[in-house]
Amino acid sequence: MGCTASDLVAALRAAAATIREHRVELIQLDRAIGDGDHGENMDRGFTAVIAALDANPPDTPASALKLVATTLISKVGGAAGPLYGTAFLRASTAVKDRAELTPADLAEALTAALGGVVARGKAEPGDKTMVDALDPAVQAAKGDTVAELLAAAADAAAAGADTTVPLVARKGRASYLGERSAGHMDPGARSTSLLLRAFAEVAAR
Repeated sequence: MGCTASDLVAALRAAAATIREHRVELIQLDRAIGDGDHGENMDRGFTAVIAALDANPPDTPASALKLVATTLISKVGGAAGPLYGTAFLRASTAVKDRAELTPADLAEALTAALGGVVARGKAEPGDKTMVDALDPAVQAAKGDTVAELLAAAADAAAAGADTTVPLVARKGRASYLGERSAGHMDPGARSTSLLLRAFAEVAAR
């Protein structure tokens, strides 16, 4: 069974609820090595995403992803808006107007999303950014069903986020702290893992 536009909207609703639930955690992670606004920005962005989806129900997965992209780019400040917006936009382009996404389509969308983030942020694995969660998620995104693929990606993203704790940041505001950035999880890697976990849990229902 594939992923339809309505499945994707359900996953995005779960993602918005997860971000709301972890808002304070993301604020605290960002306060340690950034400017402390990641949780607030992500919550505001995904609240706006749900409002946009309600106002303009998408008829294809690609149109849902594009609506997420444009909303996040316009509503989310800091680095998160452009990075996540680019990720969702590249994912949308990758799956074009397919009515239902197969596991292979989803893997292609995740790969395109990673490519967008890398191109926009100029980061690579080990830089202590969301790439440290998204790259292993893409590598692990395999399975015979959408649920299997997303579960594997979410597990890998969570492990990837954990690997950012000892790293010294080489990109973004956290890089200004030098060695003091070590010992804290990257907030972007954490939010990436939260989003993928929410998607996986909806797919498993």
